[in-house]
Amino acid sequence: MLRKPVAKHALKAEMNVVPYIDVMLVLLVIFMVTAPLLVQGVKLELPKIASEALPTDSQKTILTLSVVSDGSYYWNVGPEVDIQSRSDQAVSLDDMVEKIEQIKQQHEALLFFIRGDKSTDYASVVKAIAALQKVGIADVGLITESPDA
Repeated sequence: MLRKPVAKHALKAEMNVVPYIDVMLVLLVIFMVTAPLLVQGVKLELPKIASEALPTDSQKTILTLSVVSDGSYYWNVGPEVDIQSRSDQAVSLDDMVEKIEQIKQQHEALLFFIRGDKSTDYASVVKAIAALQKVGIADVGLITESPDA
């Protein structure tokens, strides 16, 4: 008696990639949820301990905002800028934004600096920087005093 050969199923060496795709989709969802949280904040380069003085022969208009420890804002501008708010009057951030928009129309080159009292709340300085960024001033300098040796 002759036997018929039985059809043998050939083994397939395939990897099941469905679990890997599931893991990748979960990681993608986690990334999409956490990415907006990482972007929030104000771009700021903190000052070094010792820094060089800026050149005084600049052709730019210099604006200085002082933040006092109680959270109030005062500003002082150069004599070439004609505004009503001087360093003896406290200003709100909204008023400051309006004035800076007016100044930007008259003077294209602006240098903006923030002077903060050492006991000033950090949130007050960050609010000022955020208000400046809304107006379009991205580069803001922080004024510090060099330590006496």
